[in-house]
Amino acid sequence: MIINKEILIASPLQVFERIFLLVRTAPFWKSVFLSFLRISCGYLLGVLGGVVMAFLTSTSLILKELFEPIIRTARSVPVASFIILALVWIKKTYVPVFIVFLIVMPVIWQNVAEAVRNTDKYLLETAKVYKFGFFKKLRAVYFHSALTSFAAGAVTSLGLAWKSGVAAEVIAMPVSSVGYNLYRAKINIETADLFAWTLVVVILSVALEKLISKILLKRGNGKNDKH
Repeated sequence: MIINKEILIASPLQVFERIFLLVRTAPFWKSVFLSFLRISCGYLLGVLGGVVMAFLTSTSLILKELFEPIIRTARSVPVASFIILALVWIKKTYVPVFIVFLIVMPVIWQNVAEAVRNTDKYLLETAKVYKFGFFKKLRAVYFHSALTSFAAGAVTSLGLAWKSGVAAEVIAMPVSSVGYNLYRAKINIETADLFAWTLVVVILSVALEKLISKILLKRGNGKNDKH
């Protein structure tokens, strides 16, 4: 209200007006859907890769020493560097998927690996006494022990996935994406659109975080009740 210049900062009313207009257009929903699809694919691949690597490195000291530097590298290298390199390696459409995978995997990996290493020794001894097979021990002991840490990592990494995924779209500019529309808003100096698309990302990210938290919490409570 003090600045009174939309080009510098848009008012909440202007932002909600733009969102109201955008949601009535087909390109908006196409962009949101394709961005959601790319980020979700990268997220699921990152979660799967993180869980697999966590169990491999937790059960083998050699693999731990071999792959642990990857976590430090992925955490320290700027996301922009990964995006620029990815543009050289793969098609721009798949860059967001690859970037989200790289960001999510180390978070899940570290959380699950730490939980597996701290599994109650008494439970492991009990499983050994009762001669649990590998998969039964994995389900009854490791899964139960790692669920809380996995849930925390899954929720945390989802927010990172949307941030890094949209950043990758802004740089790679795949057509029909949230990041592409953010870039267009910046080029055309459409501040209200910039805020509107940013708010859309925040809403999607928070809504999905709440959904995943609810699902994992319900799953965890079910396991505890059964236990």
